[in-house]
Amino acid sequence: MVLLGRLQLSRPLFLWSMGIGVALLLAFTSVQAREANAVAVSLAQLSPEARIVHGQIKAGGPFAYPKDGIVFANRERLLPIEPRGFYREYTVARPGGRDRGARRIVCGGQVATAPKACYYTVDHYATFRRITP
Repeated sequence: MVLLGRLQLSRPLFLWSMGIGVALLLAFTSVQAREANAVAVSLAQLSPEARIVHGQIKAGGPFAYPKDGIVFANRERLLPIEPRGFYREYTVARPGGRDRGARRIVCGGQVATAPKACYYTVDHYATFRRITP
């Protein structure tokens, strides 16, 4: 391949630079997706069940389901990237539901009863909204 007249760019170097460009583009769009996905919702806008669970989180329990408080791994990378163990998940029950359903509150922070941030999902981690006071 000839570039700028006499300067020749080797194929491996060209492919490597193209790979770097694609990687940077994917990283940038991933950050944009996380930021766009974290739309805010006020605590007052949440369902009564979600507000109860949020209060239980701050009080340290009791929780309705044995899996409440387990580590949320953030595999989807839709929440800000933090070390493993930073996020914990809690079930928001559906009125009349027979199982845990898809609604969750995920909170992150060093102290479970004083989370740095909490997020609400109605679709089992496909989208999140940051909970604001």
